[in-house]
Amino acid sequence: MTEKTYVDDINRSLYDFRYDEDGYYKVDEGLTPEIVLQISAEKNDPEWMRDFRLHSLECYRHLQVPDWGPDISGLNMDEIVTYVRPKTGISAKWSDVPDEIKDTFERLGIPQAERESLAGVGAQYDSELVYHNVREEVAAQGVIYTDLESALHGPYADMIREHFMHLVPVTDHKFAALHGAVWSGGSFVYVPKNVRVEIPLQSYFRLNAPGAGQFEHTLIILDEGADLHFIEGCSAPKYNVANLHAGCVELYVGRHAKLRYSTIENWSKNMYNLNTKRALVEEGGTMEWVSGSFGSHVSYLYPTTILRGENAHMTYTGITFAGADQNLDTGMKVIHATKNTSSIINAKSISKSGGISTYRSAVVIQPNAAGSRSTANCESLMLDDRSQSDTIPVMDIRTSDADVGHEAKIGRISDEAVFYLMSRGLSEEEARTMVVSGFAESVSKELPLEYAVEMNNLIRLEMKGSIG
Repeated sequence: MTEKTYVDDINRSLYDFRYDEDGYYKVDEGLTPEIVLQISAEKNDPEWMRDFRLHSLECYRHLQVPDWGPDISGLNMDEIVTYVRPKTGISAKWSDVPDEIKDTFERLGIPQAERESLAGVGAQYDSELVYHNVREEVAAQGVIYTDLESALHGPYADMIREHFMHLVPVTDHKFAALHGAVWSGGSFVYVPKNVRVEIPLQSYFRLNAPGAGQFEHTLIILDEGADLHFIEGCSAPKYNVANLHAGCVELYVGRHAKLRYSTIENWSKNMYNLNTKRALVEEGGTMEWVSGSFGSHVSYLYPTTILRGENAHMTYTGITFAGADQNLDTGMKVIHATKNTSSIINAKSISKSGGISTYRSAVVIQPNAAGSRSTANCESLMLDDRSQSDTIPVMDIRTSDADVGHEAKIGRISDEAVFYLMSRGLSEEEARTMVVSGFAESVSKELPLEYAVEMNNLIRLEMKGSIG
């Protein structure tokens, strides 16, 4: 059988819809102290947050753009609008959300997902949350799930000040500093001691405005023995100008607590996705990452876990799909900071139509982390002869009493497998899609059913088209 080497690019019509934003409040393009103060005034920041924003701006001005990853010279901050407010406030009633925004989330399946399988939902449109709700029975357990800005003025204000951008300091890198200066929106979650939230919470982020940035901040704190699954989804229509996503996620996992954080990212291909995610895990705690990255023009995305307590554990299960005009540099980092900690990494990437997929990881076992264990497995699948896949793992082992393993594999779809499936009645396109879906199964099986379905739909969208 003659090997086919081309797959048409994705048809994103399901996600590529937009609405006019006449009457929306926007700051000017660019990044100045005046714009930062304008955002702070809009958010009714407490004084310490206003000062924090200005300090972050100074850090941003002095930090350099990374020179080791994909090219982001096409991103010009002088042309990015850092704050866009829809013509609505936040609502706990879906019926109160404006029709065009409601229609956006209806088309993405958010209200239906809330009714059927979620304990609570936050929906962000451009720079503001427009809807936030949590089930009564979950709130009755003492679980706090609200927008971060409201929480800044409530009974948990001191807790937020104690934790906000302490895991990801603004000096960490240039886009962490940018986030600290102009952040808006996002969620705050607190799960009390020994409380188990039986069904997931979800936040969904939709960036509708062209030439804008989205800078939501998610802060989740699990007390001792708590258990939570949090799901994050995001999408945007495609424009012919650059958009920017530079959110920040900070996760605090208490003693013997367990947090699963699942993400399906489907940004459009004019998006620069420069997101930062970090977790701190205490004694006996468990952090589970499940990640699917399907969109954006360029991504820098490396969820980091610090295993600070003895017997703390982390798993990372992720897949990246890079198509035409995409350079997705993703991976993870884990720091074993004390003894008897463990981590399991299972990363997969798919590239086609000239897409570039890079897996970049770091496993650090510090000198006092005797008895720690880490296993990393990364697999790459290239669907044609024009694509690129690279693996850049780093192992920094500072103690002889550790068990560390790493395995990497790069390959292509087997002609024999495609031929066999076609002999069973499938078309070539269906056969190749089935092979890719099977390759991604280790990620999809870790998601709740409705999100596994979404991920498989994205794979089918990526694969759809004539092959030849």
